[in-house]
Amino acid sequence: MFEGINWLIGIIKSMQLNDLIDILLVAVLIYYLLKFIIGTRGLQILIGLFFLLFLWLIAKILHLTTIEWIFDNLWSIGIFILIVVFQPEIRRGLAKIGERGLFRYSLLSKKKAIDEIIRAATFLAERKIGALIVFERSIDLENYTEGCVKLNADISLELLISIFIPQTPLHDGAVIIRDQQIVSARCFLPLTINPNIPKNIGTRHRAGIGISEETDAVALIVSEERGEISLAVDGKLHRDLDPLTLRNMLIKLLEIEKTDFVDKTLKKLKKRQKNEKA
Repeated sequence: MFEGINWLIGIIKSMQLNDLIDILLVAVLIYYLLKFIIGTRGLQILIGLFFLLFLWLIAKILHLTTIEWIFDNLWSIGIFILIVVFQPEIRRGLAKIGERGLFRYSLLSKKKAIDEIIRAATFLAERKIGALIVFERSIDLENYTEGCVKLNADISLELLISIFIPQTPLHDGAVIIRDQQIVSARCFLPLTINPNIPKNIGTRHRAGIGISEETDAVALIVSEERGEISLAVDGKLHRDLDPLTLRNMLIKLLEIEKTDFVDKTLKKLKKRQKNEKA
């Protein structure tokens, strides 16, 4: 055991700056690769590939000649198979990098973004204007943004109200929120087929419940008939929420409290930028 520890310490001591940079870059690439894949069909495909790799290792150990020959020839064209199989994920990942880069962040804090959304929802509810706002969590909602209007805009009270005002081009459908950005508008979501849903629940609520059943997303629904605000989570509808309850639920569901340190750091950076400009 001590020999293994001494060997590890020796490797660490022998590492140079370029080795650390190399390890850091590989770690970042792996992180973003997993980030692009998790929550998509690519994750299941990746698990399947690891299963095939496991079978190949078993064939090597047991000297299964035919299986070994098949896998040896399969790996020789593996790079082309990976490109074909992961083509949608690769295209989506490169598009994301092109749109906003790997390290872009918004100076709008998550709590402030939530407050803007709640103010907009309250404004719309008081005037009985329907709205459907979907918050992306760990499962990527990219598949539901196909055919939508791409916005990639920072969240603001005015923009959200403008989107859902009746007779405007974007008012029909849902808005999808990712981090502190309105990613897409006029998105059409799958409707729930749960027979236990009350019959007086409209299409907008059924779409909110439907997306929360198929993914881990949270859907905020404003009713144009009753002027009430609801949240759909895990296929369940929490109805007639007041602003304070809504805020507490969103902070908990979106795990915003865990990002307080990041918010404070971003505020310090913003303040420093203002001081440098001054």
